Amino acid sequence: MDFLFIITIFLIGFIGSYISGMLGIGGSIIKYPMLLYIPPLFGLVSFSAHEVSGISAIQVFFATIGGVWAYRKGGYLNKKLIINMGSSILIGSFIGGYGSKLMSEGGINFTYGILALIAAVMMFIPKKGIDDIPLNEVTFNKWVAGALALIVGIGAGIVGAAGAFLLVPIMLVVLKIPTRMTIASSLAITFISSIGSTVGKITTGQVDYYPAFIMIVASLIASPLGAMAGKRVNTKVLQVILAVLILATALKIWMDIL
Repeated sequence: MDFLFIITIFLIGFIGSYISGMLGIGGSIIKYPMLLYIPPLFGLVSFSAHEVSGISAIQVFFATIGGVWAYRKGGYLNKKLIINMGSSILIGSFIGGYGSKLMSEGGINFTYGILALIAAVMMFIPKKGIDDIPLNEVTFNKWVAGALALIVGIGAGIVGAAGAFLLVPIMLVVLKIPTRMTIASSLAITFISSIGSTVGKITTGQVDYYPAFIMIVASLIASPLGAMAGKRVNTKVLQVILAVLILATALKIWMDIL
């Protein structure tokens, strides 16, 4: 049973982190429901929503490190955008991560469903011309970026998701950031965000360290591989994959809530 447990958790972490590196998200958008529903199918432990959000938070911290490292060259990392949104989301994620202790499991799942639904709707909004902008000429409204990152941080900190699945559509649709720069920069912002949510989860005793360690090992292997794959995939294809993934997860969560 222990071997089956290790393999199951490792594969969940590997799949989620590969997608994380390829699409510029922390991976919780897929790992959260996988951790919640897959282990019980094999007669393994059934994690609570609090445990899943805690494991996700600490795993995202390591998954994004690997992704950022893979994107460190090529001018994809927008430092001004990372500092602006990163500092705001760090504050919000700490508030959300710490405050989640006061919420019921139903409340955590409901919050996750709302965030996923908003992200899914935004991903299907047309994004014409954003990939025609040269990377060295990209501009954005720093006040809008900071305010939205703070809101995302609070909501994402509650579910331990770091918020990249909502940051990506915001950066594409609202801030008009080119796709590959969005993917690379969102990984860096998500890394900063995960600091706040991870500290909040650890200090309130919401992390199960054994499965979290297995997920971390999987993340450090899979995330750079996903990032390398993402560099070779057409940007339109990346957008479609992310949109479908977020929509499917949102539908699954809402089916369970209702």
